[in-house]
Amino acid sequence: MRKYVIKMWRSSKGGQEYANIYNMSKKVFLSGVQPSGRPHIGNYFGAMKQFVDLQNEHEGYVFIADYHALHSLRNPKEMNENIKSVLLDYLAIGLDPEKVTFFKQSDISEHTELAWIFDTIITMPYLMRAHAFKDAQAKDKEIDVGTFNYPVLMAADILLYGPDLVPVGADQKQHVEIARDIAEKFNRTYGETFKLPDPMIMKDMAVVPGTDGRKMSKSYGNTIPLFAEREEIKKAVMSIVTDSGEGIPKNVYAIHKLFRSENELKKVYTEKAGKYKELKELLIADLEKFIAPLRERRKEFAKDIPRALSILKAGSEKAKKIAGQKMNEVRERVGVNVYKNSEK
Repeated sequence: MRKYVIKMWRSSKGGQEYANIYNMSKKVFLSGVQPSGRPHIGNYFGAMKQFVDLQNEHEGYVFIADYHALHSLRNPKEMNENIKSVLLDYLAIGLDPEKVTFFKQSDISEHTELAWIFDTIITMPYLMRAHAFKDAQAKDKEIDVGTFNYPVLMAADILLYGPDLVPVGADQKQHVEIARDIAEKFNRTYGETFKLPDPMIMKDMAVVPGTDGRKMSKSYGNTIPLFAEREEIKKAVMSIVTDSGEGIPKNVYAIHKLFRSENELKKVYTEKAGKYKELKELLIADLEKFIAPLRERRKEFAKDIPRALSILKAGSEKAKKIAGQKMNEVRERVGVNVYKNSEK
């Protein structure tokens, strides 16, 4: 049975009492994923798998960050399809809507409302320290406001739900630190309102090499799609660069160890040293064994898109209630709620 604690606070106007309800039996995690096209096995082992693992011991919130994607994706049809694809992807890998609140960012207007309120207390010099802005500036890009303001919307995404943990790679830690800074500044200005989340650095997060030896990335065109058909798997594996002076193709081995223990692989790769074709065929077989159940599960969900969308909508409705409660508190804190007390 879950345990909850109710934290009460009283408005400075009219003595109105508000309650924040915190689940004390499980820590809460939150993460978002942009709808950016087909996932590959690097995405799965790098992040997606961790969310599925966390759901068994934590209360979770995972959202489709479609508003974040707007600064780089401006094709409405593609955006629409990508959102549905992300939904199918996460249902297929085992994200359980009974354990995780899975929702769509744009369904919750409180995200952008809270981001604006944060905009009024955060300075431009502070945001100019953000990695995404500095990277764009270094490349002499014409920087849109969305890129500049990205960390503020992300802070709103996080703080609305009061998570304890935000699982991120080491390169994303700054986003959580910015959210903490914003929460602290708001709390100092208006009173204790937001929980400070901790970054959960996934130290064991796999950096999966692509078929060319570089980090697997859609931008490099070196991926093995997570839901690939067998022929697509075969084509990708057979294209893996096998330059090796010891008879063991290191790029093939680096991908293979995701699916078999290293003790088992070392024996096989030693026995088949120099037999690159046989080793690749073994990797193809292991990839197909791993991918096939996910691929078939995804196809089942894809047969009934309305049902899948109903799962997303139900998650958004649940998230909306939680975000709405927090925003009621925020509006009261900043003094814009003039109706509630006058109606008594």
